[in-house]
Amino acid sequence: MFTRLVLFIGLLSVFATAQRAVADGVTTVLFIGDSLTEGYGVRKEDAYPELVVKYLGPKNQQKNQQKKRSLRIVNGGISASVSADADRRLRWFLKQKPDILVLALGANDALKGTPAMVIKKNLAAVIDLANENKVRVLLCGIKVFSNLGEDYNRSIDRMYSDLAREKKVAFYPFLLEGVALDKNLNQADGKHPNAKGHDVIARRVARELEKLL
Repeated sequence: MFTRLVLFIGLLSVFATAQRAVADGVTTVLFIGDSLTEGYGVRKEDAYPELVVKYLGPKNQQKNQQKKRSLRIVNGGISASVSADADRRLRWFLKQKPDILVLALGANDALKGTPAMVIKKNLAAVIDLANENKVRVLLCGIKVFSNLGEDYNRSIDRMYSDLAREKKVAFYPFLLEGVALDKNLNQADGKHPNAKGHDVIARRVARELEKLL
């Protein structure tokens, strides 16, 4: 019950921002994720979803500036969220008419040892809902750093790549690529990126988004 209450409060907290995402001629990019996406421990404006725009079209500054004006970012990241909540969260945001969904969930599931096939089923439901509503999807994978064994770690890796292939969606294998385990890019807990780390994530995610825009 407490988890659901936190989720509901989190959705309310991002709804006011999402309201501004509806506009004619504007491409809306919705991010659904956990604390990594929400920007735990950094300023709201330093979370990677807020930073991706500055890295779009880096070879053409004029093109980049045009995209800054025509893109709307909706950060639907909520700390401690799991994949089982994701379809309801997307339904909540469909009223904002997103064009692209960046789906970055599963880390908290894996920390709890949730079977890979359960996570896959949950994420597949989100992707199916997005497809039904003509929302393009960028699926972001994770790497597991846990004591659950190499077999479990491999099952998580395989699950994300299999899901992306089966659903024919864009795929970025590791959200924390270039950031994980780097003390200079993470907060004291060693799990959550600092502002510099979010900037690295934003640059890499922007490369993937460029293909969908």
